[in-house]
Parts: sequence; structure tokens; C-alpha cells
Amino acid sequence: MIHGHCDPRFARVRQVFERHFAEGQELGAAFAVFEHGEAVVDLWGGVADRNTGREWQAHTPVFAYSCTKAVSGTALLLLAERGLVDLAAPVADCWPEFGATGVTVEHVLSHQAGLPAIDERVPVEEFEDLPAIAARLAGQAPIWEPGTAHGYHALTYGFLVGEIIRRVSGKSAGELVAAEIAGPNGLEMWLGAPPDVADRTARLSAGERAQAPQVISEVNGPASEAAAAAQDRDSLMNRAMSNPPLHKLRGGANNPVALRAGWPAIGLVTTARALAGFYRDLVAGRILQPGTLAEALRPRVKGPDRVLYIDSSFGLGYMRPGSTLPAPRPSAFGHTGLGGSIGMGDVELGLGMAYTMNKLASALTGSLRAHHLVEAVYASLD
Repeated sequence: MIHGHCDPRFARVRQVFERHFAEGQELGAAFAVFEHGEAVVDLWGGVADRNTGREWQAHTPVFAYSCTKAVSGTALLLLAERGLVDLAAPVADCWPEFGATGVTVEHVLSHQAGLPAIDERVPVEEFEDLPAIAARLAGQAPIWEPGTAHGYHALTYGFLVGEIIRRVSGKSAGELVAAEIAGPNGLEMWLGAPPDVADRTARLSAGERAQAPQVISEVNGPASEAAAAAQDRDSLMNRAMSNPPLHKLRGGANNPVALRAGWPAIGLVTTARALAGFYRDLVAGRILQPGTLAEALRPRVKGPDRVLYIDSSFGLGYMRPGSTLPAPRPSAFGHTGLGGSIGMGDVELGLGMAYTMNKLASALTGSLRAHHLVEAVYASLD
């Protein structure tokens, strides 16, 4: 059932990966690790589609939800590095129709903009018109004073980042990722999957849902306030997570519209090998200059999250270690995705790693499967 290779030093990683399948925690999954540029773990197994029995292959991509945010954020940082956008400047400098005063590009990248939810309901017909969705945000007033608090912009992060990229570069976020990140580095990742990629993408399946309303993080458990918000349809948490209402598409994220739309917050279609390679190349300085990455990793916010209600920590575009990112060292960074996927790098240890799967965890953030695999990687190095 399990394919690929694993350096003997990382034997415990393979053991954890195999155990998850043996215990029925997985349908199909992949896990990849690079250490100083060398592929030390590249494992996959199971089925990509539980209905047809199609096997998970070495190059099977999957919808990776919020792992996307680190990739699209990196694309914007690349433009800033080239002097095309000032991170400290108001968003309105490059997007004149943007009416919320006091919101800087840095606020957008660190979830401080105060625009975590779209007020108007986005119709399904608009799902592929990213500038139109962004225009809805342009006229909104922030919920809190920008820069004074942070709250996870689950979907709006992408529409804000994507529109800034479009205004500055003339390209969509997906086009910029293809031209400047995925293409030059040979990475099988798409922010907007073409038809042939969508056809072989793994189909997501729901896991056990009995405790879904209560569980916020499989790693750290629920907080009472967060659990209550998850059950409240009108809470800021649910408003942030459900508009545009992806669930209105037949099959949700499996729908071709979702796969090709390229939402810059959750729309990445990637293999584990490619997502790990993205962090490998980041750490090696092949995407951003080391100084740019170091500045982006400097934590801008840490503490109670006004959307998730649990503590979170962000630099610019990247999660930092804490309740939402299961990382044992402060030198780690990355981003998790709804259902359990994760992409992560470690600048001190020269690591790039990623876990993708199609059996979704019931938690909003933090998967025990990913947590156990990451733990096994670091334990192998120790």
C-alpha cells in the first residue's frame, strides 16, 4: 500500500505514515521531506478516489486549502522585493477603489486588516471572477481598527492579496505563481488547475464528523469560546469561513469550478513533493532573498485570534509556531490547511516538508496526522 522511499535515518516517519493507514485514519495521502535540498522522505499510498478505487500515484495532486496562503503571500513578497509594492504603504496606493483607510499591505499579509468576512453574499456565478469578489471588499469598513488586532482572514486574505498582485503586476496570483515560483522551480503546483490536472486530482472525502462542531484543533483541542463560535451560524468565524459559500458547489472543493478558480487563500492544487519543494527552495534562497524571508518570518502578531478565538501567530504570509502550526522549533514556519494538510520549512535545519491527504480531519485547524509526522521528522533529526 505504501510507495516511495525513506532514508533510514527517518524510519520512524515511515512507521507513523504506515500506522495512519493501518488504523484507518487515511484514504490516500503523501508526505515529503527535503533536508538541505536532498529528498529524504517521499511516501504515498492509498486511494485518490474512494468511489472508483483510483490509486494515489507519485504525482497525484490534491486541493490543499489554506496551505495556499503561504504560496500566494510569497508571490506578493516577491513583488515587494523587486520594489513594485511597498508593504508599509496603504492598500489604496495600488488599489485606488479600496476605501478602508489605514489598511496597509502588511496588515493584509498578517491578518490585521479587519476585513475577515465579506458582508454581501457572493453568488456562485461570481466564484471565478476574483476581481469582482475583491470589489465587494473594497467598499467595506474594517471590523476593528487595522493594526490593533488580528483575526484569521480565511478567505478574504486571498481576494485581498490577489487583487494587490493584479494591480501591481497585471497578472493574477495564479499566473504569477506559475511564472515566478512553480515554473522556474519545476514544482507541480497550480493556483488554478488546468483540466488535465483537475481530472487526476484526488477527491476529498469527509472524515468522522460526530465531534466536528466542537473540535477546533485536533492538536490542542477546543477552547470553549471557539467551540461556541463554531456552532453559531452567525459568528464571525463562520462568516469568515463560508462566504463565498464553497459548499454550494456540487462536491464542494472537488467541483471543477473550485479547482480551476485559483482562489489565492485556499485554491492551491499540489502534490506533497511540490509543496515540500516550495519550502525547500524558500529556505535555500531560490525564491526570495534570505533577508526578505527573514523579515517576513518576524512575528507581527501573536495571541488571541478574533476569528478563531484560539491563539495564533503570523509573520507576513506565514504561520509561526503556536496553536495553529504544530512546530517544535521557533525556526519553523509554514501554513496548515483545512482538513489536515500542512506545508512547512525550517530555516535553521534546512528543511522543507509537506503532508497532503484526501480524508479530511474534522478540526478547523491542526491535524494529529500532520502533527505526528512532523514530530517524527524532528525526532529523527535529534
